[in-house]
Amino acid sequence: MKKKNVEEMSEADLAELIAGAQKELKERLTGKRKEVIAQIKALAASIGITVELSAGESGTSRRGTKVAIKYRNPADAAQTWTGRGVKPNWLRQLLEQGKALDEFLV
Repeated sequence: MKKKNVEEMSEADLAELIAGAQKELKERLTGKRKEVIAQIKALAASIGITVELSAGESGTSRRGTKVAIKYRNPADAAQTWTGRGVKPNWLRQLLEQGKALDEFLV
């Protein structure tokens, strides 16, 4: 591959170069993970142990997990709260008026 001076490249060419480099890096890392997993399985098998490993992403992500609604404003059904995080203003105001939190359970 012919090397170019990045200062002379257009924005579109730079974006294409970066995207290609990111793709190549991801492919190389995936390949290395698969190699290491194969080595681990081979070593484990050599001593009579079986292991189950995958080359996928490590860990689990809870980001984006929806939580069920626990509380609803009786005056405006669109205003809800899951019971997590800071209490919304509408609920705080109703509680200050002497209402009980249980009154708003869904």
